[in-house]
Amino acid sequence: MKKQNRAPLFETLLSRSKRHVTSFHTPGHKNGRSIDKRLRSFTGKSAYYFDVTVFPEVDSLHDPTGIIKKAQELMALAYGVSHSFFLVNGSSVGNMIMFMSACKPGDSVIISRNAHKSVMSGVIQSGLWPIWLQPKVDQNLDIVFDSSPEQIEAAIKQYPESKAVFVTSPTYNGITTNLAKIAEICHENGKVLLVDEAHGAHLRFHSNLPVSATEVGADLCVQSTHKMLSALSQGSALHFNSELLDIKRVKKIVSLYQTTSPNYLILASLDLARRQAVLQGEQMLDKVIKAAEYGRKRINQLKSYSCFTRQEINKHGFDLDVTKLTINVTRTGFSGYYIADILAKEYNIQVDCADIFNLIAIMGIGSDLSDVKTLVDALTDIEQKYHGHQENWILQIPSLPTEMVMMPREVFLSRKTKRVHITKAAGQIAAQTLTPYPPGIPILIPGERITKEICDYLMDLSAKDIRISGQETEELRTIKVVASH
Repeated sequence: MKKQNRAPLFETLLSRSKRHVTSFHTPGHKNGRSIDKRLRSFTGKSAYYFDVTVFPEVDSLHDPTGIIKKAQELMALAYGVSHSFFLVNGSSVGNMIMFMSACKPGDSVIISRNAHKSVMSGVIQSGLWPIWLQPKVDQNLDIVFDSSPEQIEAAIKQYPESKAVFVTSPTYNGITTNLAKIAEICHENGKVLLVDEAHGAHLRFHSNLPVSATEVGADLCVQSTHKMLSALSQGSALHFNSELLDIKRVKKIVSLYQTTSPNYLILASLDLARRQAVLQGEQMLDKVIKAAEYGRKRINQLKSYSCFTRQEINKHGFDLDVTKLTINVTRTGFSGYYIADILAKEYNIQVDCADIFNLIAIMGIGSDLSDVKTLVDALTDIEQKYHGHQENWILQIPSLPTEMVMMPREVFLSRKTKRVHITKAAGQIAAQTLTPYPPGIPILIPGERITKEICDYLMDLSAKDIRISGQETEELRTIKVVASH
């Protein structure tokens, strides 16, 4: 614990900044001297002394031997893993690194379909065959659950040739799956477990939060330290704790995906976020948890909103990070988008995400009770001022295709594509990804055989003027497919 008092990267940068070193290195603003005056006036001068380039005193992210190496070792010690790597392009790049590190072209990987879009980038770049698991939709809570251990065990039995299992936990709603059981299943069958824990960097630091992937033996795990802890945006970490993977290969892949001009302010914030989480995390997160539960209780006392509890999620066999507030608004008669717009324009409150059914209010280690009171008071006021007409919206997804005809990478690189009308697309091979929100799950992925059920679903969404992520025209009338010649 005594070692965790140190923040070697931050301390070195701070010491160097006080010396006011004359800069003949990049970046060109020269310790902030040429930064636009309005920006410098707002931020102050000091931060720009941290914006340096690679030289021995501040170490190299690609071949760390000094203070970055020490800071990463302290991060690994804090999370109980053998190696940690700082990432300066968020967890998106971490997902790509995990696939590239664990697999070789032609391998197959079991993946829950409700994965972040960077997962498809990783699949394409790695040249993998994805084996998609259909997530379970809960129409009472209007949310999607991640894969259960039973689903993963069945998939491993059906596809014994699969190399790895990829899981997203927590989900965007803060729901965690049984990672301990999944890790046990994976390792009993010789499969590598990869976990996107972008929303879970804080879990390890409070006893009343769900278990972290780093505690149950995930081989590789990526966390957005900036999402819940106090690192700056883009600051993430990749954790390695595997007997199945080669650490030398992981290091090479990490270097392949990192910029040669990392932002040292982000790196220093990762160093400090780790120190803060270890030394003060339990105390700070305790306040956040109590504030979130206060908000959840008050929201559930209102007529027009509901916010599911940990006990409700436990009944489904999953767990909940209670610091995420998923606020169902369907009883207001308005969509989540509409309520989010009112909150932003009339109450100066910005939630992280909204869909037809819900608002997702994400709290972090910097949140406090006054934030929650402001949100609940605004929701109370909206309930009294606005009265919509309740719609019978139902969260549903069709049966998703399971026939992968071509590898996504092969389709991505092919120029032999064409557009066909949705009504004529059944039986064709998809050449694009289409993701309606909600539920935020891709219903078409490059390389899949398109089914009539999918076409009917898309036609229904098109008739309702629901925009779908990935559509390349203003109105969804056609789908890009693989051309036969």
